[in-house]
Amino acid sequence: MALVLTPYHRELMFKFDARTSRGAMQTHQAHFLRLNDTLKPAVCGWGEASPLPGLSPEFTTDYKEQIQRICAEFNALQLQRHQQEEWECFWRNYQSWPSLQFAWETALVDLMRGGKRSLYPSAFSSGQKGIRINGLIWMGDLAFMREQIEKKLEQGFTCIKLKIGGLDFTQELKILKEIRSVAGPEALELRLDANGAFSVQDAEEKLRHLAKFHIHSLEQPIKAGQLEAMQTLCGVSPIPIALDEELIGVTGKEAKWMLLDKIRPAYIIIKPTLVGGLISSRDWIQVAESLGIDWWLTSALESNIGLNAIAQFAADSGNPLPQGLGTGQLYHNNLNSPLEIRGEELWYNPQETWELPN
Repeated sequence: MALVLTPYHRELMFKFDARTSRGAMQTHQAHFLRLNDTLKPAVCGWGEASPLPGLSPEFTTDYKEQIQRICAEFNALQLQRHQQEEWECFWRNYQSWPSLQFAWETALVDLMRGGKRSLYPSAFSSGQKGIRINGLIWMGDLAFMREQIEKKLEQGFTCIKLKIGGLDFTQELKILKEIRSVAGPEALELRLDANGAFSVQDAEEKLRHLAKFHIHSLEQPIKAGQLEAMQTLCGVSPIPIALDEELIGVTGKEAKWMLLDKIRPAYIIIKPTLVGGLISSRDWIQVAESLGIDWWLTSALESNIGLNAIAQFAADSGNPLPQGLGTGQLYHNNLNSPLEIRGEELWYNPQETWELPN
């Protein structure tokens, strides 16, 4: 009759060195929670907790052991499905563990809906409609970035996102010039993500140079936590600014409202793994919309378990902007799933089956 959490782990292997301004990654540690009821042990809900080193506040080298401990503590309570108040009390102790909140909420919704990875019934989850996404261009040398851009354009992407701040700035301007020489702003929307790579002193000047290429938006130009500087930058920037890392660690609706009301960005980028799960993401959406700030959802290197949850949440949210969702094609050993890319859209094919962690 009790709910039981079981942890799983998989080391995901990138197909290439995944570079950002924070460095390169060859592997990513994915952690999963399986939730089942002892009354019907075969029906399981799955969630993913895969924190990012350097970004996730809960990331530690012994995260695997910490999850095992937390699952054991939860199981010792022998909570039943109807004991919602007790669940919530337990998980309030882990508000500063956003990836774990995301995993728990996803596993719970999945279990309550029959353990079929259909979290939010929609035209997307039934395979009738895709979600338009931006094509992500990873940092690398000029040849590698050109190759990626050519592939995305060939695949039919009309919105691409480039991570900048890792190369010499003049080289990055050269890449943008090349892109615009083959695809004007009416044919291709360009999003940029600096991951906080610009200094407060040079950010405004760099934004002026970038604006020549008709940029849709720039994520996190300066490091998070510099609220006055970010507020000023949002007020003078010729490119609409999007907050990303700035949202990490902000809990409670009032704190979210105070942050956005002060800075007044054009957009916010919501990553459930980093902002504390689906409920917290919904709060960010509501606060942003109340202030006239637009938003989109983005995955954060999750396996297909986490990506599926974010994609279904995005479909349920009904935002028409291209979402920042992954393609499921980053890793050599991702979990096989019904997710697939068709042109510039992510689709869910109900005819395909799930490979689950073991």
